[in-house]
Amino acid sequence: MVRQALHLPNLAAIAHYQPPQATIIYDSGGHIVDRMFTENRTFVPLSQMSKYLAPAFIAAEDGAFFEHGGLDFFSMLRALLNNLQSGRRGQGGSTITQQVTKSILLTPEKTWIRKIREAILATRIDREFSKAEILQIYLNQIYLGEGAFGVEAAAQTYFGKSAAQLNLGECALLAGLPQAPSRYSLFDHEARAAERQRYVLNRMTADGYITPKQARVVWAMPVHLNRHRQRAGEQNGYYLDEVKKQARELIGAPLQTSGARIYTWLDSALQKRALQAVAQGIAGVKARAGGGSTGKTPEAALVALETKTGRVRALIGGASFAASPFNRATQAHRPAGSTFKPFLYAAALKAGWRSDSRILDAPLSIRGGNGRIWTPKNYNNKYLGEVTLLQALTQSLNTAAVRLMRRVGWEETVAIATQAGIPVKMPQDLSLALGAVDLSPLQLTSAYTIFADHGIYHPPSFISKIVLEDGRIIRPQGVSQRVLSKNIAAEMQGMLHNVVVHGTGNKAWIPGILGGKTGTSDNSRDAWFVGFTRKMVAGVWIGYDYNQPMGHESGGRTAAPVWHMLMKGD
Repeated sequence: MVRQALHLPNLAAIAHYQPPQATIIYDSGGHIVDRMFTENRTFVPLSQMSKYLAPAFIAAEDGAFFEHGGLDFFSMLRALLNNLQSGRRGQGGSTITQQVTKSILLTPEKTWIRKIREAILATRIDREFSKAEILQIYLNQIYLGEGAFGVEAAAQTYFGKSAAQLNLGECALLAGLPQAPSRYSLFDHEARAAERQRYVLNRMTADGYITPKQARVVWAMPVHLNRHRQRAGEQNGYYLDEVKKQARELIGAPLQTSGARIYTWLDSALQKRALQAVAQGIAGVKARAGGGSTGKTPEAALVALETKTGRVRALIGGASFAASPFNRATQAHRPAGSTFKPFLYAAALKAGWRSDSRILDAPLSIRGGNGRIWTPKNYNNKYLGEVTLLQALTQSLNTAAVRLMRRVGWEETVAIATQAGIPVKMPQDLSLALGAVDLSPLQLTSAYTIFADHGIYHPPSFISKIVLEDGRIIRPQGVSQRVLSKNIAAEMQGMLHNVVVHGTGNKAWIPGILGGKTGTSDNSRDAWFVGFTRKMVAGVWIGYDYNQPMGHESGGRTAAPVWHMLMKGD
């Protein structure tokens, strides 16, 4: 009857406590790089918390927790007297059990009926659940400021570590927050937070959890806050954008409530270097254009992946993720220009040509099926006559490439490119020899693994594994495949090495570079360079979003130096 009159809820939400949890994304070093949530929470059992954490909260919030039956009448009376003396509601006198009750089972309204319901429910919870169970729920449920729910999220937010790694001083700081998270904010009100920490340490000493000596030592220790709180932000935004897209498809549920742990191949140090290299490259284009006086802002994309696995270690999709989250590394498709030529030359080698085979480089006019005349030209309008395939690729000679495709065949070139992970529709004419196909930087860069790793294509991979809330593990599987024989791949590698030593890609040269190729689309609208070492394949694209010409920019002048800046520290 009492339950019906007061509309008391059952305790199922306590018995089956499953709060919304944040999905956490980690880099390859195991560091948290992003969290997605409706409530920023990561559930952890008591056994995975610092030994000081529970005692600190008990001492600060409910010293008689292990003695009372859900209600502490002495504390409630003391709080009432203090409130009457001060003339305001300064103390609540709520036990930990009552706080769990209010947070999970009741609404936040402040009425006598709700207080009665709270008291009845708190005593029932104390009878039906162990103190450890109640405490575990409390420490995972409580709000601790800065958007952090529960001690694990708070530990990561304030200290950049897990709840298990917290020291005594850090536990005391967190335990001081529940009363007023904003007033005692560790980031905004350090002096108040320190005074509150002193209070918690004194309570822990009085209750016998620590010694006075321990309290004095901790009080004298400096506090190291996580000033660089992790955000998706400028550095990792584009990379994480692709990770989230793939993870949503793999999990089949919103990431904000799935409580998954997503482990990626992101190399945060390389990603930082990539961001710096791209920024310098864009600044160079703007400076050569007259300091950006035209009002146009060049954009850029960069992809770096492991040669032998396809694991994507760094990815930049634009000049600024905050200004434009459009991911040019994965979503933008731009003319590949001469960076596509290696697939044609690989087809030629497969058809029996050699790097020392000869082809004519001279002015050329071709009548198309529509009756129009097409006149491909070399970049510098100079022609070298009869040249070897090695010379033609090294100097990126256009008319030689067109003649080569006429003899090798369009189908053979397309077959190799398709096997190398380029699934896009390609023009069915000789313009393909000059890279008249729109590709994303990710597609083009990953395709170059066939030249870097002995003819084997490795599809790009962002996610190592996803651990779901129930413990199940998802491991995305990409299938590598042989596209070129080892002999052809080795000969192609030698030709592409010549490009960066003696040809258009010389500005990318670093010790250990195995090869690479520049690309420049019509009217210098796109500047490309894709190169590789034994460890890494990286591709760079620079251009304007709306296809404006870049003047005198080119793959060798514009993109290759960015690749050099990225890779010289690797």
